[in-house]
Amino acid sequence: MFKMMKTKFLLLAMLLTNLAIAQYAPAGDKIKTRWAAEVSPENALPEYPRPMMVRPEWKNLNGLWQYAITPKGDKAPEKHEGDILVPFCIESSLSGVQKEVGPDNALWYQKTFAVPANWKNGRILLHFGAVDWMADVWVNGIKVGSHTGGYTPFTFDITQALQGKQNTMVVRVWDPTNDSYIPHGKQVLKPRGIFYTAVTGIWQTVWLESVPEDYIQNLVTTPDFDKASVSVDVDFSNATKDDLYQVEVSYEGQLVATGKSINGQPVEVNMPEDFLRWTPDHPFLYDMKVKVLRKGKVVDEVGSYFAMRSFGTKRDDNGIVRLTLNGLPIFHFGPLDQGWWPDGLYTAPTDEALAYDVQKTKDLGFNMIRKHVKVEPARWYYHCDRIGLIVWQDMPSGGRGPEWQTTQYYQGPESLRSFESEECYKKEWTEIINSLKSVPCIGVWVPFNEAWGQFKTPEIVEMTKKLDPTRLVNPASGGNFYQCGDILDLHHYPNPKMVLYDPTRATVLGEYGGIGRKVEGHTWVKDQGWGYVEFDTEEKVTDTYVEYANKLYQMAFQGFSAAVYTQTTDCETELNGLMTYDRAVVKMDEKRLLQINRKISHALAE
Repeated sequence: MFKMMKTKFLLLAMLLTNLAIAQYAPAGDKIKTRWAAEVSPENALPEYPRPMMVRPEWKNLNGLWQYAITPKGDKAPEKHEGDILVPFCIESSLSGVQKEVGPDNALWYQKTFAVPANWKNGRILLHFGAVDWMADVWVNGIKVGSHTGGYTPFTFDITQALQGKQNTMVVRVWDPTNDSYIPHGKQVLKPRGIFYTAVTGIWQTVWLESVPEDYIQNLVTTPDFDKASVSVDVDFSNATKDDLYQVEVSYEGQLVATGKSINGQPVEVNMPEDFLRWTPDHPFLYDMKVKVLRKGKVVDEVGSYFAMRSFGTKRDDNGIVRLTLNGLPIFHFGPLDQGWWPDGLYTAPTDEALAYDVQKTKDLGFNMIRKHVKVEPARWYYHCDRIGLIVWQDMPSGGRGPEWQTTQYYQGPESLRSFESEECYKKEWTEIINSLKSVPCIGVWVPFNEAWGQFKTPEIVEMTKKLDPTRLVNPASGGNFYQCGDILDLHHYPNPKMVLYDPTRATVLGEYGGIGRKVEGHTWVKDQGWGYVEFDTEEKVTDTYVEYANKLYQMAFQGFSAAVYTQTTDCETELNGLMTYDRAVVKMDEKRLLQINRKISHALAE
């Protein structure tokens, strides 16, 4: 009798699930990308989410979850308001909901899941790519963990909380957005101008992973270009004196180098003298297997990759400090990339869409992307690695900032932020750097944008250098200027202009351009939008772009060592993208863009 009732219950649950899937549809009437039509509860971002540490045993939990919005501080709701498509934030169209939450409310998620029957030994880990901002998680009524920070992955071991075939997870999220000092980037509660719609809750993939009882928790891979070697630091749970770490490096299936260590030491791998160098023109990546052996038996194994490259600076024959890649001067040139989508907001609708912006940037002749006050999912960096684009990684802004001074070195108070606000910044910046420090394409850390939440800049630069001494640090892109770090970064709209020059550091133009063009049928708000300058035809926009670019090319020899054009795409009411917000139209002549962009990005190689 019980077995029959259980069977009927499962059939009813399947029927309700199928009904919910059939009823799913994007919400709202805003423009969408062409990839939105491919999104469904069955295939919401199904790709493996962590390319730098791969295991075969995993289960994607993206899809339809239940949700509810309650006043902040209330207990878990007894009833839910409907279904939400994870991992799209609740404010987005692709979530199927498109509701505001705000700082006075909490967002609740509930998901029933089954652990694969063959996962009988070892531990079960629950991974979140990113949740904005504060997340508390329960499994079967048992609290398994909490996390603050909207831009970094986090993991809980839920083995002891699991029971039987069906398990229930509850996630509570609170996000004050710009009503607090937390890092929030371009998100605001009341979108306007250069600030966009708030993003609350889960916005990256949620997934389960089966691991051995003792397992590799993390890898930190550091290439040493000058010594032709790579160091692999293996973070292994419950390490013992009998553990042997082994690294195997291969290229196109052929083993090229190996290394071993014991006593928890990093594995040092000596590469061949003729190793392949990563550059934007030739983005060679090495595959890597990392194994932990105990008494001759493999305890755990993961797959990864890395690149041989180095970022630095050096003075050229004219005394100008240049940025270098692999010891050679290179002019970094690329777009300001907001990473926003009209249908998914913070989350690209598909992995193909995520890769599209990167590939298009490369196809237009750029060699760099400045990721602007946002952190992307791990797969975005993988696409930059394999396609070949240097990344300047911003810290998402937040908190109170000082007066913005643009034509002189800063004179004013060191901080207008509270101690709690400063500590919040430091915690999240540390987590961001630690989560991304093995990514080959990242060449520059940018802790501040302009004076947005800027504080104690020399201290933050020193902190950043200690966390990662292998990258350059741009203290504040267009911000209040201090004589610290590796770069002096100016902003000037719309045309390129050098208002300051630093003979001891690389001087760069961190933002310029913003040439606007409205394309009917492809705007976020009908008949609304703006650019720093505006034109009505492809020819006029292209002519102005090329005019600015030719000036920039000359200024590369006069002292600029990098430049960032605003921007990759339109964003909400900003209409100054190279492409429309829905990625349907490139707003300039692509052939002319490619010609002048390649000329600039190869300027110092001539």
